[in-house]
Amino acid sequence: MKSSLYTRTGDAGSTSLVGGTRVSKADARLEAYGTIDELNSYLGLLAASRAIDRADRATLQEAQHRLFDVGTLLATEPESRWQPAPLPTACVEALEAEIDRLDDALPKHKRFILPGGHPDAAHAHVARTIARRAERRMVALGDADATALRFVNRLSDYLFALARTINMRNRAPELFWEPAKAE
Repeated sequence: MKSSLYTRTGDAGSTSLVGGTRVSKADARLEAYGTIDELNSYLGLLAASRAIDRADRATLQEAQHRLFDVGTLLATEPESRWQPAPLPTACVEALEAEIDRLDDALPKHKRFILPGGHPDAAHAHVARTIARRAERRMVALGDADATALRFVNRLSDYLFALARTINMRNRAPELFWEPAKAE
């Protein structure tokens, strides 16, 4: 019996967008929603950590749901008859509230932080950089939903605050960038 996990329709290097248009798997639209998928997977890894408390796990899982929405927006051609619902601005506002909650408890400084410290803080930094790449891929498309773009941008900010929080909760020191000294 043939599995429903494979269709063989993409074996030659093309795939279908939501509206049915066949495009190369190297298409910028696929690169954008593929990066969103990569980010979503990394959030799943981070949410599975014991270093993540209940509130932050809930925020990460909510972000995963919204990233599926973003991926659907990106996988749908602008000219498709069917269009997904736009991302609600409330999801951006919710992330901003979570960033404020975390940031209020963190020590203030004006230095660049090296990614690292606790292993799960390092994972949060990796997720943050994937979010930044996803944002760049979305901007490159030129037709990305403005709220989806803001959401991905805020998600990277949240992940930065989360990385710092994980380090603080686990008493892992933050390492600050030391610029090279002129000779």
